[in-house]
Amino acid sequence: MHITRHTAPYLVLDGTPLLQVLQKIDSNKCGVVFVVDTHGVLCGCLTDGDFRRFIVSAPNPALEAPVSQAMNRTFTAARVSDAGEYINSLFSDRILYVPLLDTQGRVQAIASSLQPPIRIGPFEVSDSAPTVVIAEIGNNHNGSLDSAIELINLAAGAGANCVKFQLRDLSTLYRDAGNDHDEDLGSQYVLDQVSRFQLSPDDLGRAFDHARKVGVLPFCTPSDERSVEILEGLGVEAYKIASADLVNHDLIRAVAALGKPVLLSTGMSLESEIVDAVAVLQQLPSPWVLLHCNAAYPPPFKDINLSFLSRLRTLGACPVGYSGHERGYHVPLAAVALGARVVEKHFTDDRAREGNDHRVSLLPAEFQAMVDAIRQLEDAMGDGVRRISQGEFINREALGKSLVAARAIAAGELIAADDVLVRCPGRGLPPYQKNRLVGRRAKRAVPAMAFFYPSDLEADRVALATYAFRRPWGFPVRYHDYRGLADISNPDLLEFHLSFKDMDLRLSDYLDQPLPLDLVVHAPEVFANDFLLDLASTDAATRDRSIDELQRVVDVCRALTPWFERATRPPIIVNVGGFSRDGFVDRAERDRRYDRVADALSRVDREGVEILPQTMPPFPWLFGGQLHHNLFLDAESSTAFCRATGLRLCLDTSHSKLACTYFGWSFDDFAATVLPFTRHMHLVDARGTDGEGLQIGTGEIAFDRLAALADDLAPGVSFIPEIWQGHKNDGEGFAIALERLQQWF
Repeated sequence: MHITRHTAPYLVLDGTPLLQVLQKIDSNKCGVVFVVDTHGVLCGCLTDGDFRRFIVSAPNPALEAPVSQAMNRTFTAARVSDAGEYINSLFSDRILYVPLLDTQGRVQAIASSLQPPIRIGPFEVSDSAPTVVIAEIGNNHNGSLDSAIELINLAAGAGANCVKFQLRDLSTLYRDAGNDHDEDLGSQYVLDQVSRFQLSPDDLGRAFDHARKVGVLPFCTPSDERSVEILEGLGVEAYKIASADLVNHDLIRAVAALGKPVLLSTGMSLESEIVDAVAVLQQLPSPWVLLHCNAAYPPPFKDINLSFLSRLRTLGACPVGYSGHERGYHVPLAAVALGARVVEKHFTDDRAREGNDHRVSLLPAEFQAMVDAIRQLEDAMGDGVRRISQGEFINREALGKSLVAARAIAAGELIAADDVLVRCPGRGLPPYQKNRLVGRRAKRAVPAMAFFYPSDLEADRVALATYAFRRPWGFPVRYHDYRGLADISNPDLLEFHLSFKDMDLRLSDYLDQPLPLDLVVHAPEVFANDFLLDLASTDAATRDRSIDELQRVVDVCRALTPWFERATRPPIIVNVGGFSRDGFVDRAERDRRYDRVADALSRVDREGVEILPQTMPPFPWLFGGQLHHNLFLDAESSTAFCRATGLRLCLDTSHSKLACTYFGWSFDDFAATVLPFTRHMHLVDARGTDGEGLQIGTGEIAFDRLAALADDLAPGVSFIPEIWQGHKNDGEGFAIALERLQQWF
C-alpha cells in the first residue's frame, strides 16, 4: 500500500465541468477522481465507467455539465486513523485508490494499492519500463575474484542490467560453524560449498567496483544481519532476500529499514507466509518487488506455476518478477508476458564447474539470447491500442479489396448500388463503406473501374495546384501516372519509381514527346523471383546479380534521359543493401559491408548518371518482411562513405528520423551532418521507430528547423514529397504535403 498526502491530482470540486474532469482523469493516469465540495468534504467519485453510464442514461448529456450530475455517490473511503490492515482490505481488482478522511469527512490523503515506480539504481521497475534483467552470479565465481570479474564482463556483454552476488557471515549464520558432522546431508553440502566459494568482503567490494565501471548495477543477497552491515559499507543500492528467508522477519526488517529497494523471492513458501512477509514490508520505508520462484534446482516445469504471478501482484500490492532455476529461458519469457517486471537467472561460463548453481545457469550466449528475446517480447506486447502497422498497410493494399466504379460516373450523378463493385487491390475505400457511398452524388467524374476514395465521402477535397518553392521539386511517379500529375501542377522534375517489371517496358508506349523537366530514377529494391538488391552481400552470386540489376537500372535511366530536357546527369536512388535478418551487425562488419558496396559500385558503368545511396531506417519493410538495416543509418559512417567514394546521398527524412529515434540521436544533428553531402531529398514525416511515410505534420519531424538547415547547408537541393500512397486520388496526398511544405521550403 502507498499513501500520499499530495491529493491535488485526485480531487475536483463538485461544480467542475465534465470536460475538465475527464482531462484530469487522463492526466493522473488513475482512471478515477474524487469529488469534494468547497469545504473539501468528499461527496462522490467519477470513473471512466461512471462517465459512460452518465452519457448513456442522461437525456441530453453535455460536457459542460458539472461533475456532480455524473458522479457516483456510492464510494469506498476510510479514516486517516484506520489501521493499515483495514485499509488494505478495502482494495480489490476494481478499487485501487481509497481516499482517507478526517473526522469531518475531508480528504486528507489517498491510499493506493499500487506503489509508485520503484527504481533499482538507474532502472525503473514498472509496467511502462523495460524489464530489469539480473544475472545471478551468486557464488558461481567459486571463490575467485578473477572469475567474478570475468563473469561480470560476460554478463555486461550479454545485456544484463544487474549482477547479483551472495554473502553469508558463517560465524553467525550456522550453529557451531565449522563443525558440520552432525548436519543433514543437504546442509553439509551447502556449508561445504559456501565456506570454500564465498568472496571476502574486500574482494566483493572490488567486484562491485568493477561492475559499476562496466555499466552494470551490482547488488547482493545477504543471509544474515551481519552481512547487511557489510553490504551497507560497500554501498549497495538494492537488496535481494532469498526464498529461504521469506519467513525470517528479523532479516526482512533489517533490510527494509534501510529504505532501499527490496527484491523478495517467494519460493518454498505458503501463501499465508507471503502475506505475513508483505505485512512486515508495509511497516517499513523500503519499496519492494515480489519474485515468483520455485526453489528446486531445477524445478520440474509442472511445478513452476507461472499463473501465480497475478495472485502474487495482488498479495504484494507491488510489481512482480520471476527468479528462475529451470533449464532454458522460455519460462522467463512467459513470465514477462504475464507481467514480470524483473527477471533473475543464474549465470555461469561453464556448467561443468563444481557447484549446484552452475548446472541450472545460463551460459553467456544463452543469457544474451534471453535478453534479446525479452526485449523483442516487450516490443511485441505493445500498449494495448489497436493500430495498423507499416507492414500491414503494405499488405492491406496488396491483398485487400476496394470499392470501384462499375461504369463511368459523371460529376453530380447519383451513385446507385449497381454502380459500385468490390475489386482488388485495396487502394481505395474499403468495402464496408459502400452503404455510405451509395445514394450520394459524385463530386467528380469517376471513370469505369476507377477507385472511390475517402474524399468522395467528404465535403472538401484537396487537389493539386501550382506551388512556389525555393528549390527544385517534383513528384514520385510511375509510367502510367506521370502525365496526369505533371499536367495539373508545376513540378521541376519527376522521380520514376521503377518496379522490376517496369524495367522491361517500352518507353515509347508511355512517352510521346520530351518534357521540359529534370529526371530522377529510383531503382527497384525487389527484382524478379523475390531477389533483394544487396551490393554488400558476402555471397558472391548475390552481389554479382545485384551489380547486373543495378547496371540495367542505369541503362533504363540513360534511355529515359533524352525525354527530359533539363536532365544532364540524372541521379539514381539506390537502397544498396547491407541488411540482416535477426539483428544489427557490429561496427567492424558494418565497415566491411561499406567496403563491399564501394567495390560493387566501382564495377557499375555510371557514365552519364549519378548513383545516390539512400539513407535508411533501422527496420526497413521490404516485400519479404521486416529486416535490420546496417548501412546509411548514422550520419558519421554515411558521410565517411561519401568522402571515401565521392558519392552523394538521397536524404529520406522519414527513414532517418526513425533511425534517430531508435538509436537516441538528434535528428537536427543528423541533418546538419548529412545535408552537405545530399543531392536530393525525400520529404516525409515519421513517428516512433517504424512509422514511415506519414503525411507532413502528422509525425515527429520539425520541418521548420529542417528547412532552415537545408537553406544553409544544401541550397538548391531538390526534393519530392514521399508520402505513402500520396499518388492516390489524383495526387491528393501529395497536394496536402506540398501545401504544408510551402510555408518552410
